[in-house]
Amino acid sequence: MTRLALALDPATEDRLLADVVEHGHTVVARLVGWRDVVDSLDVLAPDVVLVGAGRVTLSAELLDACDERGIRVIALASGDGERSNATQLGLHEVVDRSATWSEIELLVRGGVPVPSRVGEAASGSARRSAELIAVWGPAGAPGRTTLAVNAAAEIAAAGHTVALVDADPYGGAVAPSLGLLDEAPGFASACRLAGGDALDRAELERIVQRYSAPRASFDVFTGLVGPSRWPELAHDRVTAALQAIAGQVEYVVIDTGFSLERDEELTSDQFAPRRNAATFACLAAADRVIAVGLADPVGLSRLLRGHGELVELVDADRVDVVVNRVRAAALGIDAHAQVRQTLRRFAGITEATLLPHDGRSTDAAILTARTLRDAAPRSPLRAALREYVLDHVLPVPEPLRRRGFALAPMRRTAAG
Repeated sequence: MTRLALALDPATEDRLLADVVEHGHTVVARLVGWRDVVDSLDVLAPDVVLVGAGRVTLSAELLDACDERGIRVIALASGDGERSNATQLGLHEVVDRSATWSEIELLVRGGVPVPSRVGEAASGSARRSAELIAVWGPAGAPGRTTLAVNAAAEIAAAGHTVALVDADPYGGAVAPSLGLLDEAPGFASACRLAGGDALDRAELERIVQRYSAPRASFDVFTGLVGPSRWPELAHDRVTAALQAIAGQVEYVVIDTGFSLERDEELTSDQFAPRRNAATFACLAAADRVIAVGLADPVGLSRLLRGHGELVELVDADRVDVVVNRVRAAALGIDAHAQVRQTLRRFAGITEATLLPHDGRSTDAAILTARTLRDAAPRSPLRAALREYVLDHVLPVPEPLRRRGFALAPMRRTAAG
């Protein structure tokens, strides 16, 4: 689902509107001029702005505002004059005003998909494009949900499409953290539909919720409302649901369960549902696993034991270690050095990201049901999380092409 803001002539809007809705997109506004679009960007938070290529609806100020927010702009030109206006401004995503929605859809979805291998395209097999990031941590509330929620927010703020999945089989915490309704758990619904081979794009858009914020909105698949519903998250269903979600976005961030205990060791019924199957499925599907633990003697002990079990399930080079709430009150003088020394001595972990203890900011985020980026944008914890995401999670930005978004380096000339 793409959130569209329109600034087109009435005839073109009327011609395209039915196809826009049929393709599952949401029209957040129908505006008149480029000033109206600029004034409403922070409130509407669209993913794509579809405008006429004339001077009334397309300007350098509009492009600058959209570039700053990571919003793509697509222009419809009625003739050579309007196309020349777009070209002079440095916008290359321009189509004829008479184009069908099928032609425009290719740009809305981020361009014509090119398969990595010809054999895959010929066989019709789906190619998963998103990177899956699983956030795991041992028992004791080390901050899995906080890290998952705010990592998704920072990835979205960098201009990428993101889905946040709550796959904790012991009860979800993402929905209350973001103030979302969770009577009908979105991810469990996705798993049930995937089990019946009925999870298509329309169904995903029906069950997904959205956390809306200026410049950093993302999709949310809420978790279980109670621990009794864990049998809905079967291994195969979780895997299929994650694959379907990954086909719609660039990044999927998964809040997983804590337990790595093998359920088959607890029962003689080899065909019974597994309580921790969802966690194992998420870790197996993930391209990157973030292992988070608390910076105190108990938390570090749990993290070290859990890390040993974790690297038996996934390759160690796919695991990032993050230590949360680093503070001198729990570890004494030079807490950072003590954490690093402990990780290196007892687990051979030489690289780890340390996050500061910032209770005031996390309390503000919980109280307002917002991300740290929205509740405490200048907090030390938010700054550390942002630095981690930019340095370790996101790829190095290319100088001429930014995936999925028409940002300044992509469409501006040196003179522009």
